[in-house]
Amino acid sequence: MNSIISLVKIGNQAVRKHREQKLNSGKPFMINSPELPDKQSYLEYPNHSIKLVSLSSDGKTLKVIKELSLHEAETLRKKLGLSI
Repeated sequence: MNSIISLVKIGNQAVRKHREQKLNSGKPFMINSPELPDKQSYLEYPNHSIKLVSLSSDGKTLKVIKELSLHEAETLRKKLGLSI
């Protein structure tokens, strides 16, 4: 069981590092959540904004559904354990 926990921790650390690298390089980071419907995710931007997006039916483009308010973005980050 400890090896599974270790692998989860390693995976989480890798994702957090990738997120930091993407944001620091000026690129958005995709946040997937099991609470969202299929083909929906969040895009977090270097300016700390977060948008709810949906993948088009052709699978080639993202459509912005909503830009989260500052409060909503902060709440989402807190819920997911993400820091700015």
